[in-house]
Amino acid sequence: MADAQAAKAAKTESGEPQDRGFLDRFFHISERHSTVGTEVRGGVVTFFAMAYIIILNPLILGTSADINGDELGTARVAAVTALAAGVMTIAFGIIARYPFGIAAGLGINTLVAVTFVGTEGLTWPEAMGLVVIDGVVIVLLAITGFREAVFNSIPGSLKAAIGVGIGLFIAMIGLVDSGFVRRIPDAAGTTVPVGLGINGSIASWPTFVFILGLLICGTLVVRKVRGGLFIGIVANTIIAMIVEAITHTGPSVVDGEPNPAGWSLAVPQSPDSLGGMPDLSLVGAVDLFGAFTRVGMLAACMLIFTLVLANFFDAMGTMTALGKQAQLVDEEDRLPNLRTALIVEGGGAIVGGSVSGSSNTVFVDSAAGIADGARTGLANVVTGLLFILAMFFTPLYEVVPIEAAAPVLVIVGAMMMAQIKDIDFTRFDIALPAFLTIVVMPFTYSIANGIGVGFITYVAMALVGGRAKKVHPLLYLVAAMFVVYFAADPVMDLLRG
Repeated sequence: MADAQAAKAAKTESGEPQDRGFLDRFFHISERHSTVGTEVRGGVVTFFAMAYIIILNPLILGTSADINGDELGTARVAAVTALAAGVMTIAFGIIARYPFGIAAGLGINTLVAVTFVGTEGLTWPEAMGLVVIDGVVIVLLAITGFREAVFNSIPGSLKAAIGVGIGLFIAMIGLVDSGFVRRIPDAAGTTVPVGLGINGSIASWPTFVFILGLLICGTLVVRKVRGGLFIGIVANTIIAMIVEAITHTGPSVVDGEPNPAGWSLAVPQSPDSLGGMPDLSLVGAVDLFGAFTRVGMLAACMLIFTLVLANFFDAMGTMTALGKQAQLVDEEDRLPNLRTALIVEGGGAIVGGSVSGSSNTVFVDSAAGIADGARTGLANVVTGLLFILAMFFTPLYEVVPIEAAAPVLVIVGAMMMAQIKDIDFTRFDIALPAFLTIVVMPFTYSIANGIGVGFITYVAMALVGGRAKKVHPLLYLVAAMFVVYFAADPVMDLLRG
C-alpha cells in the first residue's frame, strides 16, 4: 500500500496527470492551476458583481414608452435579463470554457432605449429586431475569422491600454454606483461635472458602507485570504443590513422623489417574500424587419452598423483585458480557441434581442470572479445557474445592495492597472493613443469609445511619424469605421434628409 501511494505521488511530481475526474478534464481546471472549489467560489463572486444588471436593465428598458405608448415593464425585463444572462453565461462556459460572464451590455441597452426607441421612433419589437440582426452579423464576422483577425492585429501597447482603461472603467462604475462620486447637476452653475459624495462630503450611510467595504476587501486581498472578495461581499452585505435596520435610510427614490442619501438600487433588508414565477411573455416579441419599413433601409442599416461596432469592440476589449487578467493568453497576448469564443459571444446579441433584454455581451464585472481565482468555464456555469435561480428568487438577491459589491469593482480596477507597465510611455506615438484609450473609457462610460479613439489616434500618429507601413491594414479599416461611428448623428441627419 505504501509503495503504491509513493508511486502515485512520484507520478504526480513527474508532471504526468492523475485521474482528475470529468469536470477537471472538461474545463481544464488543473491545467489552469485552479480547483473546483475555487471555480465555484469565483462563479459566485462574479454573480454578485454582475447581479445589479437584473435591477438596472429594467430601469433602462422597462420604463420608457415606444411610439405606440407600449412599455416593456420592469418585472418582465428583469425576468428576461436574468434568463438571457443565465443561458448565455452557461453556454459560454461550456463551449468557450472561459470564466467570462455574459449579460445585457451597458451602453448598448441605453443606445437601444434612447436612440432607437426614443429618437428614431421605433417600437420595442422593431428595436429588438435590429439587435437580433446585429447578433447575426457579429456571428457571421466571427465565423469568417474577421473578428479574430482584428483581435490579433491590435498592437501590444493598445491591448495593454485597453486592459488598463477597462480597469479604470470598472473602478469608475464602482465609485459612481456607491455614491462616492456623483454627477453635479447642471443647475448648480458649475463647469465641474462630478464631485465627491453630496456637496463634497460623505453624507450618506450607503457611501459609508462602501468605504468600509473597500477597506475590508483591500485588507483581505493584502492578507491573501482565499476567497477574500467573496467574503468581502458577504461581510459588506451584513454590515449594510445592520446599517439599514438602525438608520432606515431607504431607497434613492421615494414616491417618485429623489433621496440622495438612499441606497442606489437594492435596499438591504429582509425580503417580504422568497420569490415567485417569472413573467417571460417578452420572449419572442420581436419584429425583425419592421424598422426597415419605419425609418427606411439606409437609416436602419446605419443603426445596425452602430450596434455592430459598439458590440464588436466592447466584447473584444473586455475579452482582451479579462484574458490577460486571468493569465489565459499566450506570449502574443492571444486567447486560445478565440474564434469559438467570439461566435458564442455573438450569439448573446441574438438571444438578448430575441427576449427583449437587449444585446448580451461579455461582462466586464467578470473581473471580480477572476480576481478571486476563477480561471475556467466552470465558474461561468455557477454564475449562469445563479442567474437562472434569480428569476425565481428576485427578493433574495435584492438583499445585496450595489454598495456592498462596488468595493470589489474598485479593487479589481486597481489590479488591472498593473498592465500599464507594458506600455512604452517614452515614445509619444505610443503614449498618446494608449493614454487616450485609457481615459476615454471611464470619462465617456464606454469601452468602445475608448478603443475607437485609441485606434484612430494610433493610426494618425503612425502616419505622421513615418511608420505607416508598420500598421496592420485592418487597423486602417477599423479606424475608418470608427470615424463613421463617431459621426453617426450627422450621418443619420443626412439620411433623414
